[in-house]
Amino acid sequence: MLLKFNLAIILGLFFIFACQNTEEKIEKLFQSAGKKTAEGNLQGAMQDYNEAIELDPNIDVAYNNRGLLKEDLGDQQGAMQDYNKAIELAPNHGKNYYNRGGLKEELGDQQGAMQDYNKAIELDPNYDLAYNNRASLKKALGDKQGAMQDFNKAIELDPNYHTAYNNRGLLKQNLGDQQGAMQDYNKAIEINPNDGNTYYNRGTLKEKLGDQQGAIQDYDKAIELDSNIAKAYNNRGLLKQYLGDKEGAMQDYNKAIEINPKSLDAYWNRGFLYKNTNNLEAACTDWRKAGELGVVEAYDLIKKYCR
Repeated sequence: MLLKFNLAIILGLFFIFACQNTEEKIEKLFQSAGKKTAEGNLQGAMQDYNEAIELDPNIDVAYNNRGLLKEDLGDQQGAMQDYNKAIELAPNHGKNYYNRGGLKEELGDQQGAMQDYNKAIELDPNYDLAYNNRASLKKALGDKQGAMQDFNKAIELDPNYHTAYNNRGLLKQNLGDQQGAMQDYNKAIEINPNDGNTYYNRGTLKEKLGDQQGAIQDYDKAIELDSNIAKAYNNRGLLKQYLGDKEGAMQDYNKAIEINPKSLDAYWNRGFLYKNTNNLEAACTDWRKAGELGVVEAYDLIKKYCR
């Protein structure tokens, strides 16, 4: 009897130590995955989460984080499977719904995304990121009032949420509130002066208000911070062309098209620049490309100037 009792104690202690050892391994794998993700080693991070899931297939965070990696690596189907599994394991974690909602939105399932954002907010009424994303989706669906309410809530929850200020600025600009939009862009830049998109957006507003030099300065800054914003090159090129800097304009249009070969505005604008520099053949080539990309007006120019 004593032998059986001692054996039970030994087995119990072995189980406890084994569980502790597994938890320690998983914790180290999570730390390693986080470090590798920060370093850009997404495949290495993926392997860490795979090992963590092998050790314990019931950790929803591992599936959620692996889903984010798969999404970044272009494996949308795999990411969706991981988000679904995370929700199956932890149906009360708002973050799982938030991430799945983002993927659904990217895949064009707007109603499914809205349901997931709603669920994330239901589970966590202080989830500022979910309010921001739901606001952007409401804006895309035409519910501008609902979008404004959600942007306001996101900023109320986090007064330093620069992305929400930027997005609310875009909505205000769209609604004709230029002063309010400028205030939001300025606030977003004050909070985070390293986001090129906000400078680009403020540049478009300055351009609309007639502040051409201010707009160019903002486009310059946007490009300095992110050299892959094709629309910043296009807009700056258009201003340079208007101000007589044809060479600078051509360089910017070329760069915009290099970054985004489907930049219809850049083809359209460069076509006019070619025409104004007496290169009608190149102008017609650009207008044809703009027409192929959806600029219907380009065909009127082709009929008028091109053989």
